[in-house]
Amino acid sequence: MRRRSARNPLMTVKTQFTPDDFTSILSRYRLGELVKFEPLVTGTVQTNFLLKTTRGVFVLRYYENRSKKSVRFESSLLVYLHRNRYPCPAQFKNTDNVFVSMYKRKPLVIFEFVAGEHIRNPNDAQKKQVVQKVAELHHLTEGFKPRHIEARLNYTIENCRNLAYQKVRNVGTLAARSKLKWFEDELRILCLPTSLPKGVCHCDFHFSNILFKNGEFKALIDFDDANYTYLIYDLAALLNPFVRSFQWDTWFNFRKNADIFDFREVRKTVEAYREHRELTRMETEYLFDVFKLSILYDCIWYYERGGVEDFFEKRKIAALNWLGRETFYHLVFCGKMC
Repeated sequence: MRRRSARNPLMTVKTQFTPDDFTSILSRYRLGELVKFEPLVTGTVQTNFLLKTTRGVFVLRYYENRSKKSVRFESSLLVYLHRNRYPCPAQFKNTDNVFVSMYKRKPLVIFEFVAGEHIRNPNDAQKKQVVQKVAELHHLTEGFKPRHIEARLNYTIENCRNLAYQKVRNVGTLAARSKLKWFEDELRILCLPTSLPKGVCHCDFHFSNILFKNGEFKALIDFDDANYTYLIYDLAALLNPFVRSFQWDTWFNFRKNADIFDFREVRKTVEAYREHRELTRMETEYLFDVFKLSILYDCIWYYERGGVEDFFEKRKIAALNWLGRETFYHLVFCGKMC
């Protein structure tokens, strides 16, 4: 599985809440009276609090940078998943009989507290459980469109291009504009047929967003990046066809023509996925392009990292272009040139 480099460090709470704030919020729910609260500092974007009340323990998520419609997308997705017994936290309705509340002009949702732990170094069995849950998620969400789908950043080529332009405007440097030319060229050669199956992907299937209990998969949390995209985007994001020593902070130690591929773990991941959801012919053929798209989105998140001439994502894309779609297919699905 591809290791995610830290997009953001552990955050402190972005919005400060007082006991009176929580009392006011809880007055719109039937969850008891506030006993105590504490911040959850493992999030990277939104503000999260653990609330203990006279009726139990809950998690309050305060959305710092999401519109109400975007949060409603997430909420309707979670309702659908929970109804289909997918392991994710339940939400609680307020006294207006809705899941998404507003407080100080920002949306919030109160979730059930799921006991479990994040595992930094999962074993092979736990990795396989994660891949199984990816496949099961895709079974459920194929073709499913939650409410307010347009309010999410759906991972498409066009949205990737728009994000790059926005990033260049925000950064405003010559280096950023020069990188954009390479970025556009790479987007232009992607081949993603309209017939590729689509659905809702979590888009951040990292172990920091997974809870285990007694070594077993307990729940998938944090659907903040979930969106309607190519169904195999989550699978592509789990793949790492590069040698383990080729990382975001070591890539510059490799020559440009070095052999940096190792498909053994990729084949294990794909085989584990196919045990629970079979890939269509189109998905096997164009997994190469969806994988490249996932790297280009990574390039957006880390746009200012690395020089124009040579940087981590550019090195990976160059290696994949040299390999080609057909060879990538053979190495993933045949284990050799077949």
